[in-house]
Amino acid sequence: MAWTSKHRYARISPRKARLVTELIQGRHVNDALDTLRFTHKRASIMVEKVLRAAMADAGEKEADVNALFVVEARVDEGPTIKRFQPKDRGRAHPIMKRTSHIVVTVDEG
Repeated sequence: MAWTSKHRYARISPRKARLVTELIQGRHVNDALDTLRFTHKRASIMVEKVLRAAMADAGEKEADVNALFVVEARVDEGPTIKRFQPKDRGRAHPIMKRTSHIVVTVDEG
């Protein structure tokens, strides 16, 4: 049985968050946590919280937490918040504030 946790509407661009989720895909949860702890990316904190939530869900259902593996770690694109930056001569430049949906699934191996 697999356990899934999500962080929806995370205020980070999906492109940046995918760099971190690719590091932990298919790894043992302890290796994944170590990798996230020593990764110097802002998204690593968000992904670590989602991974810990999935591990806690598995622990509630009496699963062996030491035998868990990251089956799936993906980042989907969320809605984009659109803003404008005023520029000279009445012009406006768009600012796209992107959001992400971070999904982590763990399973016993």
